[in-house]
Amino acid sequence: MSKTHVDANYRFIAAYNEVNARIAHRQQALSLYATLVVSLLAALVALKPGGDSGKLHIEWLVLGFPVASTCLAFLNYKAERAISNLRAFLSALEQLDNAHQELPSYNTDPQWALGANKARRFHDYASAVLVAAGNALGIAAVWNIYPERIGESLPVIWITLAVALAAFIALLLIPRWSYRPGTALSEAQ
Repeated sequence: MSKTHVDANYRFIAAYNEVNARIAHRQQALSLYATLVVSLLAALVALKPGGDSGKLHIEWLVLGFPVASTCLAFLNYKAERAISNLRAFLSALEQLDNAHQELPSYNTDPQWALGANKARRFHDYASAVLVAAGNALGIAAVWNIYPERIGESLPVIWITLAVALAAFIALLLIPRWSYRPGTALSEAQ
């Protein structure tokens, strides 16, 4: 008699590979964000006043900082939800035949699962610090390089600050959606 289903061990391995891929995606998003911020800062400096710079719309470039920050928050949220979903699946597999009562269970035992969440929280803190610093540097660069444009562009600066603050807060709230053992995934959403 041949098996027609995939063994739980293979499902477990596949899910863990996916968790690792999602963690790598979070790291890549952070690298992408840092690259975008440095590129935006370089563009602000490269376009500093002189010649025809009065015709440049620096305001649009400044809006790139909160856009990048918002995208980082969205990508971090997406990765956290995917990781939480996968960890709930892994926990279900760990509990097959009550194996979690006989073997250590990383996703089922709160001692391990919550410790992993606490460690991963530092990624969200690092992201929030980078968002705060990136937007502050962007606004400071505009303030110092284009002081004559600030008065004309106050709404853009306020929008930049508001969106950056929203992204910063979102990044600090993302740990609320981390996987917790013993809760159904729908409860965590």
